[in-house]
Amino acid sequence: MSMDILLEVKALKKYFRVRGSLTKKVRAVDGVDFSVKRGETLGVVGESGCGKTTLGKLVLKLIEPTSGKIFFEGRDVTKARGKWLKEYWRNAQMVFQDPHTSLDPKMTIASILLEPVRFHKISVGDEEEFLVRQMELVGLGKEHLYRYPHELSGGQKQRVAILRAIITRPKFIVLDEPTSSLDVSVQAQILELLKELQRKFSLTYMFISHDISVVKYMSSKMAVMYLGKIVEIGPSDQLFEKPLHPYTKFLLASVPIPDPKTSRSRERMIIRGEPPSPINPPPGCRFHPRCPFATEQCRRQEPTLIEVEPERFVACWLFAKK
Repeated sequence: MSMDILLEVKALKKYFRVRGSLTKKVRAVDGVDFSVKRGETLGVVGESGCGKTTLGKLVLKLIEPTSGKIFFEGRDVTKARGKWLKEYWRNAQMVFQDPHTSLDPKMTIASILLEPVRFHKISVGDEEEFLVRQMELVGLGKEHLYRYPHELSGGQKQRVAILRAIITRPKFIVLDEPTSSLDVSVQAQILELLKELQRKFSLTYMFISHDISVVKYMSSKMAVMYLGKIVEIGPSDQLFEKPLHPYTKFLLASVPIPDPKTSRSRERMIIRGEPPSPINPPPGCRFHPRCPFATEQCRRQEPTLIEVEPERFVACWLFAKK
């Protein structure tokens, strides 16, 4: 593995058993491969239910994979136990979607922030002085330390959640829709804060969202998920300007553009129907029942990610033939 690569995922799968059934399983993540370089932001986009959040939890080993490998700095995290797992969790953290539910309502902000510090036995000297310095990083003051989450606004709560994630000085953070529950004006502030913290602490992000415009703004590389699989991955600017997979084109076509001239020049893409069930995905390419370009090969044979341009990968038979 290259020294530039912080995280690498190979053939990762997570199947959930359907309650009341001995054989049916939800294929939430079904054979995913990608890597993340140090200091970059990998954006993960797709419709609700495509497996984005499950992928984030798998990467952090919050849930166990059904199969596959996760390498962090060259070490196989899927085998991590005890001290090794604790060390990994110090270096890899998560900011959840809803700060209203991710912060313990019975704990003060000071207690919430000190919990990971004490768990990882980090020496900080005077705890109150330490916390005041940390609060300044996210634009909060000492007066917030001894309040409870319900006494803070949504944006303030998310700032606390972000601070809790970076307080152990991790190398990697999974951001699961970190602005989706916030007002639009607050969203912009939180995104700028995340970029500032990334520069200050050389953080590597995995940014999960259904909002492709936000992902483009935040990410240097973008992965598009559909029904448990990555169908396209590449540099964000290139993927946004020249999408390859029909599903990626559909996602981009659904993003409003304020400039009418640009909007007219964009390729129109009409998608049919609803996503198939992850319990019983279609054979071949999973997008073929909704794809206007589907061929008989698409219906029979599942495509794999192939590199069609430098650092551009797509799982589509339209490109495999070239």
